Amino acid sequence: MYDSLVEEPRGRARRPGRAEQQVLTRPLPKSTQARVRFLVKQLKTPRAVAELLGVSQRSGERYLTGERKSPPKPIAVRIEGEVRRRWQPRVRQRARQQAATATGIAVETGAQFGFTAAPGSTHDPRLRRITEHLPPDYTARFFDAHAAGATERQPEAIVAEGLQEMYFKDRGRRARGLIVDLTGIDYIELDYR
Repeated sequence: MYDSLVEEPRGRARRPGRAEQQVLTRPLPKSTQARVRFLVKQLKTPRAVAELLGVSQRSGERYLTGERKSPPKPIAVRIEGEVRRRWQPRVRQRARQQAATATGIAVETGAQFGFTAAPGSTHDPRLRRITEHLPPDYTARFFDAHAAGATERQPEAIVAEGLQEMYFKDRGRRARGLIVDLTGIDYIELDYR
């Protein structure tokens, strides 16, 4: 859930790739030929690029030479997605490192939050839209879980814990026994600070 650069449909959390796109220092190549050339440089052979894109080797070569400029929409989307995934990896890594050690990330979410709290308090889940800054320690845990190939639930639990501490408990100043459950996610957007 948190590792592709392709946007997820509404109702699913979004991946950090969208935030990473904002830190890039150069725009993606514009033409299909330039994009395929970039992929060939990354993967070393036109055949590997054709396999990656799910096209024949000859079609891949036509895109590379510029003989064919406009691929069908699904192929064009695949080409763009693969270029986005590989574009400026050092810049992205630097931004992740900065967020995990110094600045943290901003989380905007629309989700149902349920609570386990003191008797007499309301704990029925309800939809909330929250924007909160998560400090570097939660950010580092989030990126570590993402890098380890965690299931969708683990990064969501880290975000829920961060929101619990930063938003609901006001950094430990109130609601000491409160435990927050993040359910029914409408969306999660991540941004570097």
